Amino acid sequence: MPAADPGQLTGKVAVITGATAGIGLAIAKRFVTEGAHVFITGRGQPGLDAALRDIGRNVTGVRGDAAVIADLDRLYATVAQHDRGIDVLVANAGGGGGAAAVADVTPEGFDASAGLTFRGAYFTVQRALPLLNDGATIVLVSSIAGRNGTARHGIYNASKAAVRSLARTLTVELKDRGIRVNALSPGPTDTQGFARFAGERAADFRQHLAEVIPVGRIGRPEEVASAALFLASAESSFIAGIELVVDGGMSQA
Repeated sequence: MPAADPGQLTGKVAVITGATAGIGLAIAKRFVTEGAHVFITGRGQPGLDAALRDIGRNVTGVRGDAAVIADLDRLYATVAQHDRGIDVLVANAGGGGGAAAVADVTPEGFDASAGLTFRGAYFTVQRALPLLNDGATIVLVSSIAGRNGTARHGIYNASKAAVRSLARTLTVELKDRGIRVNALSPGPTDTQGFARFAGERAADFRQHLAEVIPVGRIGRPEEVASAALFLASAESSFIAGIELVVDGGMSQA
């Protein structure tokens, strides 16, 4: 029998924050399928344990919050024990917080949302720099929300726009190490987060999105994971600093 084709990430070490559910979990599972050993994070131990069981192999879980510097340091201390460096970093952790009009946002609410979504992504990369192998790839998970002016979600939207901007800066700053950085911006995706956001109006919201998204439906986490794999692998070797939008054409219609 012919030998099985090697995966696109065979022998690679990947770190994925916020990977206990939804898009992050789908990326972790796809990376393992492609041959990587993945380190994943999540804020709750039960969710982390469930994700580890779901992924099943070649995975190490570290409980922590990407907005907390001490948790990031503990994550990278665990990675360092494997003495292989990091080949792929996916800064996925983020959250919208509660919806609020600009006039109603408190400083505490601002810090909670921007702290995880932008500050967390920023320091996820900063703290990883000593462990990143030359030639590594970084994927910053942004959102098409960073392009939109959705009412009552100004902090989240602005934070995701900042994440996309950070990919441009890092592309220039890390070029001498051969590290490529790109942003990945999903549109509406069928995750637990989408269900929480839609709430009781989920059915009507899905129908509305099906009418405005050219492909006629919301996305699947596995489809976003495929895009993340492309940016993480040698298939995108001449691509740096871009925003890859995965939204079924919603932002182009």
